[in-house]
Amino acid sequence: MATFKGEYEHSVDNKGRVSFPARLRKYLDPAAQERFTILRGLEKCLYLYPEDRWVNVEDKLLSKNQFSKKNRMVTRNFLRTAEDVVLDNQNRIALPTKLMEFAGITAKAIFIGSGDRIEIWSPEALEQEDAGLDFESYQDLFEAVMGDSDDE
Repeated sequence: MATFKGEYEHSVDNKGRVSFPARLRKYLDPAAQERFTILRGLEKCLYLYPEDRWVNVEDKLLSKNQFSKKNRMVTRNFLRTAEDVVLDNQNRIALPTKLMEFAGITAKAIFIGSGDRIEIWSPEALEQEDAGLDFESYQDLFEAVMGDSDDE
């Protein structure tokens, strides 16, 4: 399965619609039928999952013991902002107002391919997120996540 990658900036119209990047469309599975679930991200961004990939996220969440308070809290707070959206005839997505407000999205939106999902950021929030990450700290973080720090 191809994963989403790359960064694309698009204008948001006065109705909250934004063009879905053509280069990301090529990674959509026909099974998704241009249907998505959009929700608040874990940073100051939005997560956009094609329908076929969203099913995996829901399955994982719902497989957790719902008698555990922390599992219920995570499930509730992750799903509470989720909305289903579809591409219109002009390949645009209408961003829900509450989600736009959460992410600080106004005139521009930046789409970032993030593997199985797409993140949608305001340019300002993304700049702020990136501000504290210089090359050396990113290198250290990457090594901690992806490699064995003893291998040089």
